[in-house]
Amino acid sequence: MSTANIDAKTVMALRNRTGLGFGDCRNALAEVGSDLEKAEALLRDRLKGKMDNRTDRPAGEGCISIAINGANATIVEIRSETDFTAKNDEFRAMASELASMALAGGTGAISMSAPMTAQLDTVRIKTGENISFAKGTHLVGGSFAKYIHHDGKLGVLLQYEGTIPDDLATGICQHIAAAVPAPMSVDEHGLPAEIVAAKRDEARKEALESGKPANIVEKMAEGRLRKFFEETTLLGQKYVRDDKVAIGKLLPAGVKITTFVRMRVGG
Repeated sequence: MSTANIDAKTVMALRNRTGLGFGDCRNALAEVGSDLEKAEALLRDRLKGKMDNRTDRPAGEGCISIAINGANATIVEIRSETDFTAKNDEFRAMASELASMALAGGTGAISMSAPMTAQLDTVRIKTGENISFAKGTHLVGGSFAKYIHHDGKLGVLLQYEGTIPDDLATGICQHIAAAVPAPMSVDEHGLPAEIVAAKRDEARKEALESGKPANIVEKMAEGRLRKFFEETTLLGQKYVRDDKVAIGKLLPAGVKITTFVRMRVGG
């Protein structure tokens, strides 16, 4: 079909769907007999192929998005090449949609479904950038709180059992985001066994060098280990809003923090 016979309204409809130029849309419509659906599929197939060849381009920008629906919650990291695209409303909306779509998938590490990939490809094609799904986590059970930093590059998802006032729940999420060092686990039981063993050996060695009796050495070593737990676990750390009290002391009776996910773009 000649491009001269393509209705301008159909071309504009295709432009709105794909974000591509008037000429590209008109030519695609001419190839498929002015069928809008076929033209869109043709363009997506062609351009996706081109985008797949660009995956070696660095994608160091992006955003974090979180979705919560009852006892289900997800947190995802979506990457882009430029900060300009990462701040784009359509990119942020796509990231939010992917987080929501992931609620229907399995728990644990999130894998992209075909519908999720199609959503991401739409923005890849429009921006011409190497946009990709970096990682994500799906948690199920209990209650949730969240925090996303104002730049969208750092997010925290908190899972807990019981009832925590909204302000405190948000504050704990902000603590996880801001604490230095960032908490490694909820409590000492969540720390990797090899790290605890290494710290215990290090504490004993330091205590032995003091020349104190064996019973004192053991107490000194345990004291150093407790200090390590206070510095590296969420419940042991002093609250960023009040450095005189540990987070564990702020929790209402009957509340148990199950886990948390702290996610930073590129982290």
